[in-house]
Amino acid sequence: MKHDFENLQKERKGLSRIWHALGYSWAGLKQGMHEPAFFLEFKLAIVLIPIGFWLGANWVESSLLIGSVLLVMIVELLNTGIETAIDRIGPEFHDLSKRAKDLGSAAVLLSLLLCGGVWLAAIVHRWMI
Repeated sequence: MKHDFENLQKERKGLSRIWHALGYSWAGLKQGMHEPAFFLEFKLAIVLIPIGFWLGANWVESSLLIGSVLLVMIVELLNTGIETAIDRIGPEFHDLSKRAKDLGSAAVLLSLLLCGGVWLAAIVHRWMI
């Protein structure tokens, strides 16, 4: 039976599928580290995640603080994936390519605003109230 590379993962079952999926995910994270925006967010996460454990008064608050940081990183990876796929199509300008990239960028902006709002609220609550 002939296998296409793109369908090979779908034919795997059980632990083999999980193992290979983890490998693909690890490769994606390594690729993300080569993106300046993701690498900056990763460095900030190294600082903010431990602070999130300390700043949160309980597990819910800590989860919101840490989750908002991780959400920014997730959205950045998705945005990078969109940009990479668009760039694969070709370098020429196209309205739909611009739209896709702008929408991805807007998603990153909203995740950053959410993260900043969560952290600001936690800091205000901790020291102002």
